[in-house]
Amino acid sequence: MYNRRMLAYLLAFALVFARTACGVPTARSDITDNDSDMPGQPAAETRGHLFPYPGQNIVVNCGADRPSQDEWDQLKDKLDQLTIAVNSCRASGGEDPEVPHPRDCQDILDNDETTPSGVYTVYPRDGIGGVMVYCDNDIDGGGWTVFQKRQDGSVDFYRGWREYQAGFPSNLNGEFWLGLDKLYRLTVQKTYQLRVDMWDAEGNTRYAAYSTFAISPESQNYKLHIGTYSGNAGDSLAYHNEHPFSTKDRDNDAYAPTNCAQSYKGAWWYNECHYSNLNGQYHLGAHSSYADGVNWRGWKGNNYSLKRTEMKFRPIA
Repeated sequence: MYNRRMLAYLLAFALVFARTACGVPTARSDITDNDSDMPGQPAAETRGHLFPYPGQNIVVNCGADRPSQDEWDQLKDKLDQLTIAVNSCRASGGEDPEVPHPRDCQDILDNDETTPSGVYTVYPRDGIGGVMVYCDNDIDGGGWTVFQKRQDGSVDFYRGWREYQAGFPSNLNGEFWLGLDKLYRLTVQKTYQLRVDMWDAEGNTRYAAYSTFAISPESQNYKLHIGTYSGNAGDSLAYHNEHPFSTKDRDNDAYAPTNCAQSYKGAWWYNECHYSNLNGQYHLGAHSSYADGVNWRGWKGNNYSLKRTEMKFRPIA
């Protein structure tokens, strides 16, 4: 397949050929040039050749080599084919539309089982465009698309709706939130499972897994949908199942008196209010403030902020 630039060149060449196939355009014989050039027009010596100016009519000197109607029709068919190819190439972002794109990190790993963990581009089926993601190919067989990572407190997670919707920051090798919009676009493609990996300040690890995972679109405030729990960290997410996402400036929780995101300095699928708060304040270890840290109640309770967390999804085998 031609790449985008080559297709554009071919189309441009074909258009030029179509316009000049009968010979070089010349000026009408009834047009007389003056010795002086008019402002903003080509030099006099070029008029009537390749640079017609407004008011100058062009005729074509075809002579005896004029193409037949069949030849013109064939050329038009070629132009139509090139136009379709260029438009298809543009719609696919310049990529070959016949080459299958990876939809998630599992597709990337399936293509090459030696692929290391790192940042890659995946292409959701909606065709809107590629998404940069971090792929975890080390834990539990790999193929995990990571959408949340806390590890050192370098990124402020106490943010508003639009930032959680779009994602932050751009560096996916450090702490980040992928973005609710991207998360929806990715998880609507297949049936996925969820894994939450956790580390405490002393180096101990735990995980929580859920048999299915998806979120609703923005019209439903990205409501959480998870399946059956398994793991060794305790189930601190089922309490949030079927609840919409809330931020400090968008109160969608089930607790009428206050905004849970404001009360617990985070952003989450709050209920009344939470059993987990992984986007809370990075206190690192035990803290005296109540439930406003990177908390997972089932393992460390509401007065302990985890050192590191990763939330990730993978297609169900």
